[in-house]
Amino acid sequence: MRKSKFSPEVQDRAVRMVFDAKDQYPSQWAAIESIATKIGCTPQTLLRWVRQGERDSGAREGLTTADQQRVKELEREVRELRRANEILKLAGAYFAQAELDRRLKS
Repeated sequence: MRKSKFSPEVQDRAVRMVFDAKDQYPSQWAAIESIATKIGCTPQTLLRWVRQGERDSGAREGLTTADQQRVKELEREVRELRRANEILKLAGAYFAQAELDRRLKS
């Protein structure tokens, strides 16, 4: 996921504005379109933030922001462990071959 040009504070405020304005517009999308133009993002971007806000608050199913961050951390850890495991396998094979060579020369 790429870094947003909007700070988390701006994103949170925009999502709160959509939640607070739900009775002032005929639909959530109408509120999103109006608020998106005010903060300078596309309606699709604001919709994505609103959907994530709904997941974070439990109003919508899916991974919360905290869960997504934890998954990313675990995936990074798995990659590091696999890389370390591969290094250990290669080192083990190298030293096993060196031991065989040493025994053959003796």
